[in-house]
Amino acid sequence: MNSDLIVCMLAGIPLPAIAVGPLDRLLQVNEAALGLLGEGLVGRHLALAIRNPALLKAVAEVQAGGAVQEVRCVLSREAREEIYLVTVAGLGEQTVLCVFRDVSEEERAGQMRRDFVANVSHELRTPLTALMGFIETLRFAAKDDPVARERFLGIMEQEAGRMNRLVQDLLHLSRVEAEERVRPRERVELVGIIAGVVDTLAPLAEASGARVAVSAAGPVELAGDGDQLTQVFTNLIENAVKYGGAGEVRVTVGFEDTIRGRAVRVEVADEGEGISAVHIPRLTERFYRVDSHRSREKGGTGLGLAIVKHIVSRHRGWLRVESVVGEGSRFSVVLPLG
Repeated sequence: MNSDLIVCMLAGIPLPAIAVGPLDRLLQVNEAALGLLGEGLVGRHLALAIRNPALLKAVAEVQAGGAVQEVRCVLSREAREEIYLVTVAGLGEQTVLCVFRDVSEEERAGQMRRDFVANVSHELRTPLTALMGFIETLRFAAKDDPVARERFLGIMEQEAGRMNRLVQDLLHLSRVEAEERVRPRERVELVGIIAGVVDTLAPLAEASGARVAVSAAGPVELAGDGDQLTQVFTNLIENAVKYGGAGEVRVTVGFEDTIRGRAVRVEVADEGEGISAVHIPRLTERFYRVDSHRSREKGGTGLGLAIVKHIVSRHRGWLRVESVVGEGSRFSVVLPLG
């Protein structure tokens, strides 16, 4: 095939594309391929440009007159792996066209969906198994034992409540993810929202032996979704009360200057056991728990901080977590005022 024609054809392809000629030498590449594979490609052997045996085999088969093939190719770029589907098609005269389509996000999303289904199934299996076992016991062995019946019904109520909380959190997470790109426009008063959350959690704090102290210079108005911000601070303050021991939970409302302009910072600090640094980057992952047994005992679903992350992202803010083992943790939500 004429070299000028190959150049024109590659220039019209928006994806990275290369033309491989006889002896597996690269004849031409487009600009997108240079960005992907680097400079100085023309004239090099394909095996030196891309170390992928499956791609080399597909090119050889298409050069020999085989049909169009699609090959999965993993390329390392800037300390991370990217996954491409490479379409290999013949152009005649032992010349082959290879077009690279980035499917990294598709594969990651697919893996996330599989992990999500597996996690939900795991979370529901335990309470469902318990409920089925107790129902069978109440129908037969304990049907005439009122003491056992009351005890089993109490446990069944707890397990049903756990499933209900999980379903509610899944619905909240789904709704928040769907709205994440739509920035709230109504005006809300943040300190009043936090005060309402503290009042709601007062019975829990009293039962835990914790004291919640709020420090704020005055009212703070910003564009936000009142219900979602209530959910954010309910999650953070409730976690601090549950896992912070019988000490003080300090909620501080202040301001800071960021690259996006003036912002309000709400810090929730506890005096609990703290969190090891190895866990902090994963705290906002769905179903990730530092202590799975303790979290389930306290009614946690493993979705609270994932919901917080998405709500804060919708408000164009960010979440910071600082913790020292043995000294406590600080969760800070920073929300732009502009």
